[in-house]
Amino acid sequence: MNIRDWLETNLATPPQLTTVLLVSFALILVAIVWWLTKKTLTAFVPKLTAQTETLWDDIIFNQRILKSLASLVPALVLYPFLPLLFEKDSVVLPYIMAGTDIVVVAVIVWILVSFFNSVYEILSTKDRYKDKPIGSLTQLAKILTYSIGAVVIISIAISKSPIYLLSGLGAIAAVVLLVFKDSILGFVASIQLSANNMVRVGDWVTVPKYGADGDVQEINLTTIKVQNFDLTITTIPTYIFISDSFTNWRGMQQSGGRRIKRAINLKKETIQFCDESMLNEYENMALLSNYIKERRSEIKEYNAKNQVNTSTLVNGRNMTNIGVFRVYIENYLRANPNINIEMMVMVRQLPASSTGLPLEIYAFCKHKEWKVYENVITDIFDHLLAVVPYFDLQLFENPSGSDFRQLAERPN
Repeated sequence: MNIRDWLETNLATPPQLTTVLLVSFALILVAIVWWLTKKTLTAFVPKLTAQTETLWDDIIFNQRILKSLASLVPALVLYPFLPLLFEKDSVVLPYIMAGTDIVVVAVIVWILVSFFNSVYEILSTKDRYKDKPIGSLTQLAKILTYSIGAVVIISIAISKSPIYLLSGLGAIAAVVLLVFKDSILGFVASIQLSANNMVRVGDWVTVPKYGADGDVQEINLTTIKVQNFDLTITTIPTYIFISDSFTNWRGMQQSGGRRIKRAINLKKETIQFCDESMLNEYENMALLSNYIKERRSEIKEYNAKNQVNTSTLVNGRNMTNIGVFRVYIENYLRANPNINIEMMVMVRQLPASSTGLPLEIYAFCKHKEWKVYENVITDIFDHLLAVVPYFDLQLFENPSGSDFRQLAERPN
């Protein structure tokens, strides 16, 4: 005799009232078991995890997961007793058992999602995983969990096998692919970005097409967030980093310096051979003294050996003011404590054009922070622009209105 038979026999309750009493009793039992389970888990489990030195158990068995487990226990406890509470041929019993199954599946999905959230919290605190797309992988796991849970719940609701339900999904596969296009492309892109070590959280990236120029803040399944240097946030689809080009400045940040590549334009008509008075003046410069002495001796020996007529500077070998200036710049860079002389230090001429003769400085600054880097460049070019006249050279500038005005006012 089950509980229904006992109530109807001893208390003479009508069938409808018996059903109401049984359902009420089941709900009260569920509430009591849930309350006791929740109190027990939240009271004792945190104390146990606090005694360990690792953070894994503290994060995995957090309040979110404990509450999920507390919701699962009552359903598991109640399920075996349902046939005892109701008759086998009861109209209510199949619906209650199906509802219990749905609750169990929903709670399991909740537990798994909470677990994935906890895993993300754990791995995001580890230095070795901070630059990995953990968010994309956990999001994919949650999407799969939700999808499987939805299929199982629907199959329970319609009393059909999940395989039967999945067989009908082929007809709407195109719609599913369209709806989850960004997620699918993002997942594939996340794997490629991680496998090829192309982008990490914290990298400085430049994506001109999207106007992004800053540090990567977050990499997830569908988007990558970049905080620009003006503190704005640019959100870019993850697959764009595979399909389009972008610049990752990580190599520069990990190297010994940040490149300086800038030129000054000199007037071509001010370039000339150096006479003795010019060389004497250059020899008094600390950065050129040894160079001028060595070159003078070398040139003098060469011209004497080849019996060159040195009355005209164009004969034989002679130094030019721009050549000496180029050596001065290189020596100045090598003496600058902010320049990494272990890396390339070069001063070169670029092709002459209508804007003069460019003299390009190519070197690497030890300081890679933006503000410090710009200050170093400014100091270098402040000095170089000020020292140009000492080499009888002039900077090229396009004529301005005042130049034309002075030319017009000049007497014929």
